[in-house]
Amino acid sequence: MARERFSDDDILKVLRQIEVDLASGTDIQTACRSAGVSSATYYSWRKRYGGVGRHQLTEMKQLEKENQQLKKIAAELTLSWTS
Repeated sequence: MARERFSDDDILKVLRQIEVDLASGTDIQTACRSAGVSSATYYSWRKRYGGVGRHQLTEMKQLEKENQQLKKIAAELTLSWTS
């Protein structure tokens, strides 16, 4: 079975859908099954994205990208000092 990749926005939508199902009295297994994800995936996503809105998500992605660029610059500077 091929793995389906979810975008960050899709993950937020699935988490919201499961939260709505849980609020209506459905158990976790049924809510996850109706959303098409396993309960382990749900807990993993909830740990990473729980309580995050779209604005915070885009901000987090921007900071991760900036951090990656800064790490690259630091590595290049370190290499230039050793040479």
